[in-house]
Amino acid sequence: MSNVPGERVGIVGARGIDNYGGYERILADLVPRLVQKGYRVRCSCEQPERGGRVADYKGATLDYFPLKAPTNYTLRKAFELLYDSYFILRYSQVCDIIYVLGIYGGLSLLLPRLLGREVVVNTDGLEWRRAKYNVVEQSLIVLYFGISLNLASKIIVDNEQLKRFIGKKHHAKIFYVPYGVSEQESKLWDESKLSNYLGENGKIKKDKYWLLISRLEPENNIHVIVDGFVQAKSKYPLVIVGDFTSDHYQNRVYRQAFNGNSANVVFLGAIYDADALWMLRQHCRAYIHGHSVGGTNPSLLEAMISRNLIICHDNPFNRELCSSYAHYFADSADLSNLVISTEESVAEPFELCSGVYERAVGAYSWDHVAASYDEVFGDGNHVVGTHSKTEMPVTDRIGKRDAELGLFKTGIKFGRILLYVMITLSTESYVVLMHIASQIAPTCGIWWPL
Repeated sequence: MSNVPGERVGIVGARGIDNYGGYERILADLVPRLVQKGYRVRCSCEQPERGGRVADYKGATLDYFPLKAPTNYTLRKAFELLYDSYFILRYSQVCDIIYVLGIYGGLSLLLPRLLGREVVVNTDGLEWRRAKYNVVEQSLIVLYFGISLNLASKIIVDNEQLKRFIGKKHHAKIFYVPYGVSEQESKLWDESKLSNYLGENGKIKKDKYWLLISRLEPENNIHVIVDGFVQAKSKYPLVIVGDFTSDHYQNRVYRQAFNGNSANVVFLGAIYDADALWMLRQHCRAYIHGHSVGGTNPSLLEAMISRNLIICHDNPFNRELCSSYAHYFADSADLSNLVISTEESVAEPFELCSGVYERAVGAYSWDHVAASYDEVFGDGNHVVGTHSKTEMPVTDRIGKRDAELGLFKTGIKFGRILLYVMITLSTESYVVLMHIASQIAPTCGIWWPL
């Protein structure tokens, strides 16, 4: 049973569990392990697009936001801020620990702190560096990042390199907890599983294709990869799995892929069938990974556990995962040369493939990751693996009580300052909302004066 019997953990920030997305896939593995340790887990969820609500996931309670998520991109961003704040405030009343995935909790994190709750924030990657955001959005993200760092009682980073982007005054409360990955049973090659994605004329042969699985965005370097692949004139197709988040970027990449050359680039779109995805990983010639804005990416871990030959974008985050057991590219010319040299090589890349596999098994197993979360949530008052809580000395409990009282008094003083801040932010929010309305109104045929 748990080291902290019955401790209530509310997880905020994911769209659900086991959906298509990084956080959602992570929770599918993490949540059952927390439940097994005795934690009482609740998870925030969006309204399902199809099918009914599921109340429970392997012992965890699923709570649903009362409003449906909008499809419009700008409204979606505003919806996510409201979504996170709603569940932070709700879980503050019923949970001992609030675990926030991402930095968008903002000032709502103040309430659980004043109530003496543990607030754990996972900072994710370098969100403000994503090319899809404009200057205003990037500035707001940095603001939320700063607020989250200051109001969090503990900070989780999933990659050691992310510590460099957090001020030294917060380093004492940083915990390194990577994402995990599980070994999968071998999947037999069955091209019929891809028939819905390939179309009538498409065909992919086992072990004779390059693979990329990603959200198709500029910071994941899809354009660089496609450009390099086109230059290499590979004899094998590049299979790309994932959805574009921007029509403009999609058109740019399509022009690169289909500009009259003979390059064979196959866009399968998003695939939600886990067996089909693992089959593609296990039978590809090599896996190309272009993520560049930080953190530990689950798709890279899944390539590692699949013993893939991996070609990564060259940055400290990817090097932390793969070390010397992958090839790295900085631009399209690098990638082109790597594609050519890999196809010309007659030697089997056994050392690289086994090296990344051993790293995945040794450092990123879910049991190891769950034990690290147990350390974070238990605050070091228990020994990982013994499943028995160590009683806190009386003097420590008195000190903790006094500290919480001091925090409450500080909160009252801070509340006066907060009132001014909220007035200021509400003014800024009004400006932002007006900007959003001015962008949306014309698309709906509504006259807008600004």
